[in-house]
Amino acid sequence: MAANSEVLSNKQVILKNYVEGFPKETDMLVKASSISLKVEEGSNAILVKNLYLSCDPYMRARMSFNQDPDFSSFTPGSPIEGFGVAKVVDSGHPEFKKGDLVWGTTGWEEYSLIKNPQGLFKIHHTDVPLSYYTGILGMPGMTAWAGFYEICAPKKGEYIYVSAASGAVGQLVGQFAKLMGCYVVGSAGSREKVWLIPMQSQLVELLKNKFGFDDAFNYKEENDLDAALKRCFPEGIDIYFEHVGGKMLDAVLLNMRLHGRIAACGMISQYNLSQPEGVHNLMNVVYKRIRMEGFVVFDYFPQYSRFLDAVLPYIREGKVVYVEDVADGLENAPAALVGLFSGRNVRDDIDKNIFMMIIGPCWYDDDLVHKDVMNNVGYSTLNEEQCGAELLKELEFDDPFNYREGHDLDAASRRSVSLYPLKIQGQRKWHLEGRARTCSSGLEEIGLWRQGKRRPSY
Repeated sequence: MAANSEVLSNKQVILKNYVEGFPKETDMLVKASSISLKVEEGSNAILVKNLYLSCDPYMRARMSFNQDPDFSSFTPGSPIEGFGVAKVVDSGHPEFKKGDLVWGTTGWEEYSLIKNPQGLFKIHHTDVPLSYYTGILGMPGMTAWAGFYEICAPKKGEYIYVSAASGAVGQLVGQFAKLMGCYVVGSAGSREKVWLIPMQSQLVELLKNKFGFDDAFNYKEENDLDAALKRCFPEGIDIYFEHVGGKMLDAVLLNMRLHGRIAACGMISQYNLSQPEGVHNLMNVVYKRIRMEGFVVFDYFPQYSRFLDAVLPYIREGKVVYVEDVADGLENAPAALVGLFSGRNVRDDIDKNIFMMIIGPCWYDDDLVHKDVMNNVGYSTLNEEQCGAELLKELEFDDPFNYREGHDLDAASRRSVSLYPLKIQGQRKWHLEGRARTCSSGLEEIGLWRQGKRRPSY
């Protein structure tokens, strides 16, 4: 531990033991340890405060014992790891300095000491929500981009099928395909998730303009997946973006066109099985000259700047939109991860998903008011004499207060803002009324908007 350094409590999510079958919340433990806020002198490590962490289905494989170098097992008794957004607290590495925002692999804990930070990406574009770097501008976004453009090599007018279409990757693949002028069908695991894709209702027609899928079906309501695919693709499928495996892959192989392409991103239906299901229609790969290729997004990380050049303009111009599902606090992390596989998460069930967690009140810093475009309802840690509340007023917050003065946070939030849950496109949202300024569209996040700031719509 560095000499004369401040030591803080550090909440962590610990894996108890290796997991067999479906993961359970009891497989994990939330506990507090301690951590120094200084790195050792002469070290290349950096210390970060984690702001957002993501739950991703690939993490299930790391909860069991395996020796795969790309997906090595978590260590029982140690914090789980995953992708996240963090702020550098202290650095011994010449390429990182205090205050830098980064994304990459970090621990499921409030603070992480990262001994090999070369794999982290600095965040230079903060005109979009920081949380996007756990999703559309992070690993899921790169997965969608690399798998679709690099593996599938799409052409205008082709027929595209995306399983797990409401997930973190699937929703982007579908939108990329529409930008290419393709016909796109997606499947999801419940009617609420299918709402992400056009159906015959006024709300869904509005969502059609947001997501743009041409058709969709709930695979749980289909007795015959082959018939469902033939209904949606009477002329066959050119490109299949594979997330599910098992019976779904078997049915897709029957419906692929000559020289079709399959990008194998994951097979989540198999992750919790002790005996994986077999695939019976593989001879179609031969008969139809299908190219099926698995890929791992890590191989494409060197192209990250190229990816940003392509996707950032889509976000800024509103051509690509993104849905997130958010849980607040590390204590909710085990339930969030288990929810990926049990159907409890809002945006996905046994489909690929990203469930983002806010680690503590990341919309403020202890020494200054933090102006993160992701967060619109704020409060100050500074007292009146330090002008904290006055600064918030200048930023056009309607009712700032100092939470350290003993306010009841729930009562304070309800004092000037009435909240009621509003369910839109399968996502939990909060509609804030009263003295709060609201955005014009009910399909966008509704909250307190600062002067000159508007969060990109999704």
